[in-house]
Amino acid sequence: MLCPGSIAIRLLFCCLWNSRDTTIVNGKVVDEHNIPVAGATVTVRNTLDVSITDSLGIFTLVTTEKGRQVLVATAVGLDTGRSSLLLDKDTTGMLVVLHSSWRRLNTVTITAGDFSVAESGRTLLTPMDIMTTAGADADVIRTLETLPGTQQPGANTGLFVRGGDAAEAMVVIDELTVQNPFFSSLPGVSQSSRFSPFQFKGISFSSGCYSVRYGQALSSVLELNTRDLADNNKISLGANATGLFASGARLWGKSSLECSGYYNNFSPFYRWANTNVVFQSPPSGEGLSLKYVWQPTEKEELKLLVRGAFYTAGLLTPDPFTAGDTTDFLIHNRLWLASATYRYSAGRGWEFFTAASYSYNRDNISWQDSLLGRIPLVNRDYRTQWRAETRKYLSSACEVDAGFEVQHYGYTRIFDSLEGSFTETLPAAYAELHWRPWPWIGLRPGIRYETSALARQSLASPRMSVALRAGQYGQFAMAAGYFRQDPGNLYLLSGYRPSMQEARHLILNYQWSRSGRTLRVETYFKSYSRLVREYDSVYDPDAEWRIVPPGRRVDNTGYGYARGAELFWHDRSLMEGLDYRVSYSFIDTKRLYEDYLREATPDYIAAHNLSVVTRYFVDNWQTNFSLTFSYASGRPYYDPGSPVFLGQRTPPFEDLSLAIGRLATVKKWFTVIYMGIGNITDHHNIFGYRYSFDGTRIFPVLPAVYRSIIVGINISLSRFDKSEL
Repeated sequence: MLCPGSIAIRLLFCCLWNSRDTTIVNGKVVDEHNIPVAGATVTVRNTLDVSITDSLGIFTLVTTEKGRQVLVATAVGLDTGRSSLLLDKDTTGMLVVLHSSWRRLNTVTITAGDFSVAESGRTLLTPMDIMTTAGADADVIRTLETLPGTQQPGANTGLFVRGGDAAEAMVVIDELTVQNPFFSSLPGVSQSSRFSPFQFKGISFSSGCYSVRYGQALSSVLELNTRDLADNNKISLGANATGLFASGARLWGKSSLECSGYYNNFSPFYRWANTNVVFQSPPSGEGLSLKYVWQPTEKEELKLLVRGAFYTAGLLTPDPFTAGDTTDFLIHNRLWLASATYRYSAGRGWEFFTAASYSYNRDNISWQDSLLGRIPLVNRDYRTQWRAETRKYLSSACEVDAGFEVQHYGYTRIFDSLEGSFTETLPAAYAELHWRPWPWIGLRPGIRYETSALARQSLASPRMSVALRAGQYGQFAMAAGYFRQDPGNLYLLSGYRPSMQEARHLILNYQWSRSGRTLRVETYFKSYSRLVREYDSVYDPDAEWRIVPPGRRVDNTGYGYARGAELFWHDRSLMEGLDYRVSYSFIDTKRLYEDYLREATPDYIAAHNLSVVTRYFVDNWQTNFSLTFSYASGRPYYDPGSPVFLGQRTPPFEDLSLAIGRLATVKKWFTVIYMGIGNITDHHNIFGYRYSFDGTRIFPVLPAVYRSIIVGINISLSRFDKSEL
């Protein structure tokens, strides 16, 4: 399942070590009685540089930050501790004191890859987690698919969470919704997300019961927060068999400008690769990104961001309209995105934030029909949005968040001589309370009120989270709430105007964390109602080709449920240099919606999912090894000759992937030579089956390649000392 974005992002692998101008901070965390605090999280403020204290309260933190910084320490049941320090050289003997208080449970974060307790289902990932996860192709979404609650996408594009389809997961960057987070779909080929993990300082994923600050997502929200000021001036170059990459950063005191660009062309790769897909026009593309950051004081920050991406691909795919073998599919994609954010701390416990963005996307698509010749299809969409919010700290145990946002977006589809379009306006207001009435409990009630111009509806969505401390190292959590979302674009483009769809979440979990080890067990139930359903239709598993003709009965009588249990184990203390995590998910889900003939488990659901991710850094070799094993039980597929709707199952999915990164120097330039092998056992996975229009021919849905190999090199033109590695 290769795509231009995944290879382009792989070229950033070296950035894991590009900023190796590091400073080491050693210290100790104690309480007010001078008793060591074990398992405390220590970070440099506004970064993801993190360390965990051992049983004696001692920590060692490695950071690339410079100048005057603030060290922040947090632990369950204690107030946040802060200590100022100057990071111009290695520092020892730092002491951070935590005082007993009614701590804000909802902001407990353990480390990257683990879960925050009160915001049930929330995961934090660092760029390091993403870049060094074998088989993830340095892609944010592919890395999330190794965590509990997610599904292997197969040949689909998107993020599938706890029974929800791809449309139910929302991606936001700097608190603004991203309308096209993935490269445009190709029939039968999964596409990657468009983003490099090193654009972000924070990556958090909620698999359910997310904050009232967001709406229009029945299942989950992925939050991405871009980096602040560049840490220094630098230039990086990279190349492999599929493309080139370059990036640079310029720092001027209190402002910085960063620029990056890439060019990809898969033609050399497909000349020797044994593929399951025939590309008439191998994927190729280029992109450019500019970001300006201004921080005149510690209290305020302005960010301006512009992105452009261009992408072309053509392949042979089964013809959905005739009994012929294949049709020639060709797509040209153009995307532009611009955003601006401003944050200000006014003092006296007040914080203000505002943001705005605009995006435009266009897909020019065509395919060759045996009877009608080449058929054109044009998809255009845009989105404008604005958000303003404030936060007030009423006391050390209470804070209030409140805000307003408005989103306006539109879609147009021109299919041969037919045209459909719609525009939607979604204003929303929200408020949320973070309160600790007692030292051992945290509450987060909230309510969101939003209006849909298309559906002519105004609805309130209440949500609630509760966290209870259980001993020194554990917490219980419960979360519940209502979530609503507009119908899919397929129906809105055809002129139908159903009302908003609804999901109700209930989540219970327990998390234990101590000395670099984290255990998390969670169970959940999700009820769907008012889903869009059409009548008198024939089920079509090929969503890329679906058209809902006018005059068909379409309403909100669809329904469904999803329930399951998940286990997560993360260990960083078994041995020096080793980090591994194990994720297991079980799900039972059915739904009756869209053109389903009856209630059934969707074809993107596997009941059992298992991932084991290991990373091991050999210091003497300056080499990082990563191994990932993924397993998923068989998924349903549609057989028109079977009496049971979506009753057949594919073989189980298995994948074992390896990634190796070797650090080196070339004339004092930092260099990374890397290699990634996907599916090293060459397991022949099958994602489903498709039948010709007359049902006489069957086509297995296969990955683009069974086994992939990528080798590349990246060089940082910033000089460094080998001892800094």
